[in-house]
Amino acid sequence: MTSVLDTTAIGKVQRPRRHVRTLTGYLPEKDPEGKEKWPRGEEKVWKDGLRSLDTGVPSITKSIVNHVQTSLARQPHEIDNFGAYQAAALSVRDNLIINWNETQLHYSRTAGKRAYYLSLEFLMGRALDNALLNLGLKQQYTEGVDKLGFNMEDLLAQERDAGLGNGGLGRLAACYLDSSASQELPVWGYGLRYRYGIFQQLISPDGQQLEAPDPWLDNSNPWELPRIDVSYEVRFHGHAERLNDGSGRAVWEGGQEVLAVAYDVPIPGCNTRNTNNLRLWESKPKRGFDLNSFNAGDYERAVESSNSAAAITSVLYPNDHTTFGKELRLKQQYFWTAASLADIMRRFKNLGRPITEFPQYVSIQLNDTHPTLAVPELMRLLVDDEDVPWNAAWNIVTETFFFTNHTVLPEALETWPVPLMQHLLPRLFMQCKKDRLNPISNVRLIFSTAVERKFPGDRERLARMSLIEESVPQNVRMAYLACIGSRKVNGVAELHSELVQTTILKDFVEFYGVSKFGNVTNGITPRRWLDQCNPGLSRLITTTLNIEKSGLLDYVEDEDFREDWAAVTLGLNIKRLHEYKRQTLNILGVIHRYLTLKSMTPKERKTMTPRNVFFAGKAAPGYYIAKLTIRLIVNVARVVNSDPDTRDYLNVFFLPDYSVTLAEVLIPASDISQHISTAGTEASGTSNMKFCLNGGLLLGTVDGANIEIAEEVGPSNVFFFGHLTPAVEDLRYQHVYHPVPVEQKSPALARVLNEISSGLFGDRGVYEPLLNTIRQGDYYLITEDFDSYLEALRMVDEAYNDRTEWIKKSIRTTAKMGKFSSDRAIQDYAQEYWNIESTKVE
Repeated sequence: MTSVLDTTAIGKVQRPRRHVRTLTGYLPEKDPEGKEKWPRGEEKVWKDGLRSLDTGVPSITKSIVNHVQTSLARQPHEIDNFGAYQAAALSVRDNLIINWNETQLHYSRTAGKRAYYLSLEFLMGRALDNALLNLGLKQQYTEGVDKLGFNMEDLLAQERDAGLGNGGLGRLAACYLDSSASQELPVWGYGLRYRYGIFQQLISPDGQQLEAPDPWLDNSNPWELPRIDVSYEVRFHGHAERLNDGSGRAVWEGGQEVLAVAYDVPIPGCNTRNTNNLRLWESKPKRGFDLNSFNAGDYERAVESSNSAAAITSVLYPNDHTTFGKELRLKQQYFWTAASLADIMRRFKNLGRPITEFPQYVSIQLNDTHPTLAVPELMRLLVDDEDVPWNAAWNIVTETFFFTNHTVLPEALETWPVPLMQHLLPRLFMQCKKDRLNPISNVRLIFSTAVERKFPGDRERLARMSLIEESVPQNVRMAYLACIGSRKVNGVAELHSELVQTTILKDFVEFYGVSKFGNVTNGITPRRWLDQCNPGLSRLITTTLNIEKSGLLDYVEDEDFREDWAAVTLGLNIKRLHEYKRQTLNILGVIHRYLTLKSMTPKERKTMTPRNVFFAGKAAPGYYIAKLTIRLIVNVARVVNSDPDTRDYLNVFFLPDYSVTLAEVLIPASDISQHISTAGTEASGTSNMKFCLNGGLLLGTVDGANIEIAEEVGPSNVFFFGHLTPAVEDLRYQHVYHPVPVEQKSPALARVLNEISSGLFGDRGVYEPLLNTIRQGDYYLITEDFDSYLEALRMVDEAYNDRTEWIKKSIRTTAKMGKFSSDRAIQDYAQEYWNIESTKVE
């Protein structure tokens, strides 16, 4: 009988496809006695064929050669460094997969609680070196590739950094995944597989930042496993209609359907077989090539569906200064959270537990506001798909989610226009405001009612705490939704967490009580980072002590040790470009130093401490002021470095396309690092921790994790400057209502600004928008802190000239960085938030 397509069913909701059985999350069947049954074939034949880890040099070289011959289809005479890298990477991946399979089977057998880390960024860096270090096989693989005629350093250089993140948010997420595996915690990460990363940064002849696609996947990625059998349908647009059965469920139909296809990246733990997973989603069309349109000659329409779907995961942070870009960002966030929750729900249901026990087996961490749509989406899944009553579903949601806030800047708190959300996600925010059974509107109503009950008649408070900002158009406040929908909320440094509770979420603290709010200071992977970026320093610490780094303090007065330290351990500022981070203050300080040198006699210049200043970092494509800052830095470098009077005493460099790999080169070379954000604006920072771990001293403001670093290493080993957080708002008030000219406040700064305006660094007039942010309003307090900053720089010069004391400060700094470990931070999350336990794979 001929099968006929029912055209009336197109676009309608179908029964969810049962996930095909794979090795991810399923257990072997058992016989009546409880013994696992072998699934098929002869058990002995299967087990004889299962391979073990390659840990010896002979088996490693055999594995690499096998991949050259079969995976790459090449011969020894035609293999180059890149081919050798691919073969070595595939060989290492084989080991990871063996451990990964054992880990997932172990997690399924123990059937314990798992945590899931949702982050829009994962700044992983190069995978080969990290995998070899964590597996403890770097020496064996180095010897193996040497026997095959290659050099390990040459192979490592072939790998391109994964284009999955941009700044500290993504690097923190990567560290937490690494630490989760190393601490043997059952944690998975969920993110997006960006085809072109954020962008490749280029610098034009006139110093402007240019953006090009980052084709990091062009040569294939040996570290990912395509899971073509793991896919979920995600819907946009269309319409939602409530069922008239009294259940509160609704049906979402029509619109655009997109497939989320999984790609898995194994995350190896250090000195353990535990290997966790980062699952990335790629967007693909449910119905791809339109053959009818193609045959009719409409070639653009033939690929329209494919292009529209592929755009969702093309680029990290599409420019949202356009309507299309804004919609694409919201699409990204919903696509990612919907696919991740569908996958988490599928894994939970495999346990066979009642849906009411979901929070007993699942904790979900929201890394910033980007994954906040997971809150209403889980409500939709529970109400529509699992038939859970509204109140019970909301209880499940608020016991499942945990929210990490990363900013106290009001302008950085994410909001989405209500009309856009209603148009793109009609089930989450139905058009009818009276419909209490759509997630966002109902959460708004229930929460507002509770607030009014606790604070009767306080209309101003109701407006401040409303989930919907009453603007034109109305906006959904995503940080508020994340706070309301989460069990606990945390900041990422002690000062930041205090500010979260006393400023942006003050009303919520008064409503919920302080117990809902906490702090987990950010961390890095100290010894693993050190092993990777500064092996010389790592070896010195290990061979000298063979104990924890705190013992370093015993060697501060050891002259031989200090000389060894100096041999393995230039000012640096390498960060995402943003006004609050004040790279502008840094380059203005450089210009002041240049002008001072120019005014000196040759004899006077010889008394100055030579300084090399490095900048690196990307500005968002639509962030005009940050891009002007880059342009100024590049052109200052051209003038300063070519000046014969000063080039022996001052050099400036801007290194394009900043990445984890570049950081691994720059950070160990640093004597001083600058973390100079306006007080109260930097949530925490993690690069400050990496610099200090490598023995670089800290020059900074009393902000973020700088404060806790100073508490650990001692105030005599840091260089602080600038106003403190309590003074910031009063100073901003004075700037607006009682402004004082820059010439009166800081003559030194006024001279610098005037020299830039005069065209000393070219492009006369082009920098005025940047300079006017300082002359008029000065929101980030450049004028207030400039003279204090210059004094701090003078103190750095003075301290650096005492070489012995500087080395002592460096040793003390590294010795006291143990607190800032992501292993410590992830254990805080595991014990105080997620309630999960370590479980070791034998």
